[in-house]
Amino acid sequence: MEANSRPRRGGDRRPGLTVGRVFGVPVYLNPSMLLLVALITVMYGEFVRQQLGLSQLTGYLVGLVFVVLLLGSVLLHELGHALTARRYGIGVRGITLELLGGYTEMERDAPTPRVDLLVSLAGPAVSLVLGLVGVGATLAIPDGTLANQFAFQFAASNVLVGLFNILPGLPLDGGRALRAGVWAVTRDRHLATEVAGWFGRAVAIGTAVLFTLLTWLGGLPWLGLALVLLVAFTLWQGAGQAIRAARISRRFPLIDLARLARPVFSVPSGTPLAEAQRRGVDAGQPGSALGVADSSGRLVALVDRTAAEAVPAERRPWVAVDAVARGVDGVPSLAVGLGGEQVVHAVQAHPGAQYLVTSGEDVVGVLHIADLAQLLEPKRKMTQ
Repeated sequence: MEANSRPRRGGDRRPGLTVGRVFGVPVYLNPSMLLLVALITVMYGEFVRQQLGLSQLTGYLVGLVFVVLLLGSVLLHELGHALTARRYGIGVRGITLELLGGYTEMERDAPTPRVDLLVSLAGPAVSLVLGLVGVGATLAIPDGTLANQFAFQFAASNVLVGLFNILPGLPLDGGRALRAGVWAVTRDRHLATEVAGWFGRAVAIGTAVLFTLLTWLGGLPWLGLALVLLVAFTLWQGAGQAIRAARISRRFPLIDLARLARPVFSVPSGTPLAEAQRRGVDAGQPGSALGVADSSGRLVALVDRTAAEAVPAERRPWVAVDAVARGVDGVPSLAVGLGGEQVVHAVQAHPGAQYLVTSGEDVVGVLHIADLAQLLEPKRKMTQ
């Protein structure tokens, strides 16, 4: 099972069903968790039934109890991250339990390598302590009993979660620790994230190869291999996202709204779409944002480029710009002086296709999200 922490931006959707709060931290349950519950209930239920000679129903009930213990362990692991983050002034949005374990959603990244290291290692430390408690309980409880089986599996699962999560590759906790180390040496957080991301891809490949060999040699059931391969695939994806995020964030300083925003070319309300587009070309502003002005010349709406392009060319002389425009009151705005990281965070918090760029009360231009995306990922093909 995977357990890790990651920043969460304000625009993300709710990760699942809210099940309560622990130390003030919201806890969510992702629907994918139901699949994990079913898998472990059946797999562990069959194992313990054969070990102790239980009935099938009793075995599955025991498996379900074990799932609850395991999820409790993952929750404590994530609380280690969450409470340590709060200790250093990092807001925590919540903890989500899902198919592959859980993750902690933080409002922002750690401000220094030291804090990043402490937050990343807090979770595995909790898991390893729980594992030691389980080992002690296993030694104290007589062999061949149900309680002994619970204690042993509790110890094994926590030690496994703790050790697996300190592997040096993002998005695992060990990857965050590696990033903190590289960050401290190079003073370049972006480079550190990219390095840890590539290590994460190596861990994903290594995990898949190792457990495939173990299964081939008869040391792991095929159903278990399927779960491990799902974990490896998730690690690969998470590592790729980390690499991409590092490359994007490295380009934040290039964001200059004054240069990136397109000028607004306004036409009176009621102007046919074809005529408005022709006027923009004739004025030498074919790439400008098309606006709609009232009788006093005040900008009241912006034409939605996607909606305008969806109108067939032969119909554009008969469709008014108002029909494919959105009132400016409903368009999010960005102050022209915002820094690159502030712009990205604002866009993530209020997703949209275009944004008013303002200077005080005045609209100085319009930012198209496609232009921002092209600046941040110039090698990626963008759909207009």
